[in-house]
Amino acid sequence: MSINQEDYSLKKRFRGFYPVVIDIETAGFNSQTDAILEIGVYTLYMDSEGWLKKESCLHFHIIPFNGSSIQPEAIAFNRIDPFNPLRGAISEQEALFYIFNTVNKGMKIKNCNRSIIVAHNASFDHNFIMAAIQRTGIQKHPFHPFATFDTATLSGLVLGQTVLAKSCKAAGLLFDNKQAHSALYDSQKTAELFCELVNRWKRLGGWPLK
Repeated sequence: MSINQEDYSLKKRFRGFYPVVIDIETAGFNSQTDAILEIGVYTLYMDSEGWLKKESCLHFHIIPFNGSSIQPEAIAFNRIDPFNPLRGAISEQEALFYIFNTVNKGMKIKNCNRSIIVAHNASFDHNFIMAAIQRTGIQKHPFHPFATFDTATLSGLVLGQTVLAKSCKAAGLLFDNKQAHSALYDSQKTAELFCELVNRWKRLGGWPLK
């Protein structure tokens, strides 16, 4: 069976969606009140043979928004000092500007019509991104307002694991627990995991559709 080259494209593979991997480190679990402290982002591309791979990376330390809550237990868990001047932190609005600019360019190049957030336990990261968009008054953004690709759910189906570290290890990916709970590292490992899950389905003969 001959394969149309468009079958090996992000547009065809994900129904016009441009997947963007995001990991957010926060000062609590409430997206409306608790501060975003770090954002890690990976864009993806599909090579000429249809294999999904990491493309570019963005990483930002974020200044807690005015009036935000900082939960001590969250800080103890992720070991981030929100007020350390050496963090080089920027505002939510600045970070979102850089992210949206990169995503919009990627969507245009890949001929996709909307971006979709890929994350581990994706509703958490999606909720924080949407809350930040609302706070900053940004009118247009590239992300789907409610749909996501959740690597925890996909890993539960494919690997029988839902924790990021255990999912990566079950998929044959290296995972350093000492680097975990950094937005940069966790977004990298989530991107690798998502690529492996998508590519494994291809290796098993599930894509392109026959």
